[in-house]
Amino acid sequence: MDRVLEFINTLSTWVGKAFGWSILILTFGVSYEVFMRYGLNSPTTWSYDIMYMMYGGLFLMAGPYTVSRDAMVRGDFIYRLWRPRTQAIVDLTLYLLFYFPGVTALIYAGYNFASLAWRFGETSIFSPISIPIYPMKMLIPTAGVLLFLQGIFEVVRCIRCIRDGAWPPRPHDVEELEEKILHEQERGSATDREVRG
Repeated sequence: MDRVLEFINTLSTWVGKAFGWSILILTFGVSYEVFMRYGLNSPTTWSYDIMYMMYGGLFLMAGPYTVSRDAMVRGDFIYRLWRPRTQAIVDLTLYLLFYFPGVTALIYAGYNFASLAWRFGETSIFSPISIPIYPMKMLIPTAGVLLFLQGIFEVVRCIRCIRDGAWPPRPHDVEELEEKILHEQERGSATDREVRG
């Protein structure tokens, strides 16, 4: 069971980091378009299409990564005051009542949306060169499936926390600057106490 859960979390991490590179494509695309449009007075016909497809892909595929890192928006000014077991009960309830039904709807509707786009060979109505967008629409149900899998990982974490009274450790690959500063201050205070003691 743990190996399956580790695979789910690793998959979410890998997909999120892979699609994170689309930020570079977005940056170069916007910069190139601005230069061509305002510097050379010769706007491109493809830059807008690349930008909105890259942003859409990034937005969709970063979702599972965000869930895996517990970086979702929550009113934690109340949540952080609760005991871990209470947090896990609330999280589990919200996952079952809202998260899974919403993600299931995303998979179902996204699959129908993407399959229609594939059947008709959909192209962009905003593009003067009518670039094909049906491959990009497959990201909608794919993101839904990845979100569903990551939700299973989170539910198991909640159940373990309810059972043990403490959250299982979560893999971290990025640390917020505020947390890093706080850890350094705590280490510095501990060192000062050792020197004085």
